[in-house]
Parts: sequence; C-alpha cells; structure tokens
Amino acid sequence: MNEIWVFAEQRDGELESVALELLSKGTELAAKSGYALAAVVLSENGEKLAPELFAHGAAKVYVLDAPQFAYYQNDWWSEAFVSLVREKKPEIVLVGATTIGRSLAPTAASMLHCGLTADCTQLDFDAEKKLLLQTRPAFGGNVMATIVCADTRPQMATVRGNVFKKVRVEGAPAGETVRVPVDLSASPCRMKRVKVTKEAGEDVNIAGAKAIVSGGRGLGAPEKFSLVRELASELGAAVGASRAAVDAGWISPLHQVGQTGKTVCPKLYVAVGISGAIQHLAGMQSSDTIVAINKDPDAPIFGVADYGLVGDLNEIVPEIVKALKARRGA
Repeated sequence: MNEIWVFAEQRDGELESVALELLSKGTELAAKSGYALAAVVLSENGEKLAPELFAHGAAKVYVLDAPQFAYYQNDWWSEAFVSLVREKKPEIVLVGATTIGRSLAPTAASMLHCGLTADCTQLDFDAEKKLLLQTRPAFGGNVMATIVCADTRPQMATVRGNVFKKVRVEGAPAGETVRVPVDLSASPCRMKRVKVTKEAGEDVNIAGAKAIVSGGRGLGAPEKFSLVRELASELGAAVGASRAAVDAGWISPLHQVGQTGKTVCPKLYVAVGISGAIQHLAGMQSSDTIVAINKDPDAPIFGVADYGLVGDLNEIVPEIVKALKARRGA
C-alpha cells in the first residue's frame, strides 16, 4: 500500500509532540512521493485522538484500541503494530526517537526483517528511485550521513523530537478513521508495570523551553556559568550547555543540547562560548532565532546564527544583561 505511516505515540491518552511534528514533515514527503499520509495510534479509547491527527495532516488514522494499550508494553504493542504493517504494507514508517519509539521501532524492524535508521535529523524523498533519504550524524557526529533502504519494506526511521516544526492545518478536513480489531487475550507479556517514579531532575525541561541560553567550553571555567544563568534569568529562558561543558563537569547532563543530549527548537537560542560542533548544531539549528556570542569569527556557530556577536563574552554578556535590566526598569 502506498502510504507513509507516522506512529502517533500517546502517553496517558495525550499525544506526544513528536508525533505531530512527524505528521507535519510527512505532508511534505507525501507531496513529493504521491503517497497517502496516515497515522497509527495504539491507545485505550484512541479514537478521540483522531481529530488532532487530522488537523496536522493525516488523511487516515488507524486506531488500534485495546485495554493493553493504556501504557507501553513492548510485547503487546509490537505484536499489534507489526501485524498491521504486515497486513497493510506501508512504504514508509516514521517513529519518534523517544524512549517508547526507541523500544518499539527496533523490535518491529527485527520482526519485519527490514532496515531502520535511528535518530534522524532530516528526511527527504527521492521521487525517481522511490527512496526515503534518512540523514543522521555518524562517526561520533563528525559527519552527516544520508542512508537509504533500497531492498526491504517498509523503510523505517526514528526521528528526534524538535527537529521538525508542528504545522496545524487550519480547516483541515476530517479524514478516514479505520478501527482495527485487536485481541491480545491469548498473547503473553513479559513486562509488568509496578509503579512510576519521577526521575530526579525531571523538572529541567530544556526540550520544551521557548527560550534557551547555552554555555560552552568558551566560558573557560565552571563559575562562568553564572553569566549564562544571569542572562537566562533576564530573558525568562532555560539554561542549556554544550557537550564539552557537560563532559568537563561544569553542569549537569540534564542541560545538554545536541545529538547526544536534547534536541531543542525554541523561539530564541543564545549560544555563549559555543564553537558549533556538528553534534551541537544537530540539536538546535531549527530554533526560530539563533544568537551566537564567540571570540572566534570563524566559529561554525556563526554559520547558523541569525545574529552574531564577535568578542569577549565576559564583556558582551554583562552589557546585554545591563541593557535588559534597564529596559525592564523603564
């Protein structure tokens, strides 16, 4: 079947943002390929999620509704998902690179004997060869590799959140809702949820922040993060960091932005003392507005920045803070 599927991940009955981001990107891929765009949702009472999926581009929503889908269980979810893939035979399957997606997608790919490209940061479609072009950092993030799956179907990829922007289609027509019967009563499950414990530091939510000020190795010392925090405070922003700053022990890994940290897409991203290694750029270059502060005029970060300030951050950041305080006072 010539369809592009987006796995519409839900938790506690609420859609994950990455599912809507993938649908928005999926509309572009559907236009290039001529394939129909569909969403697949596994949920208890999942039909109520269909209107939001239609509003973000889905022409069809497959609803697999069962009590076993109230929360994630790999055995049950993968069995039901793979069964539907085998029946409908979509060309492309896209899954968010979340904790659930990183469990479900490789399990499904193994069961289907097909390829899977993990943690993609860009997707495109070769209309002539009918191939999904899946781009991700490789060799430790030092190069960007574009991977194709020419021999098996479906073509599967997991994609990090905040890589693509959600686009709500105003006045989008309601598509087709397809209810898929599911009977898992005779299916064993090797997992049992005992309890849910909130992770320490879970309140550090840079992935959902509207503004972020990040510090890098150019700060020179851990105490210099006080400059980053002060600027972030004035802007009402979250505090981020490069991998180099985290590896140096200057700040918790919970603040790390980049391929090995969090992928972010705020309205404002301020990079202080960050050179712009490809691993870092992969995690923030889709931000609406990027401001870079660095003493090296040739730093790669300036290649993606909307505004660049070349100079000593120890002088520039305090001046910005001073101006913001004056403006607030006025």
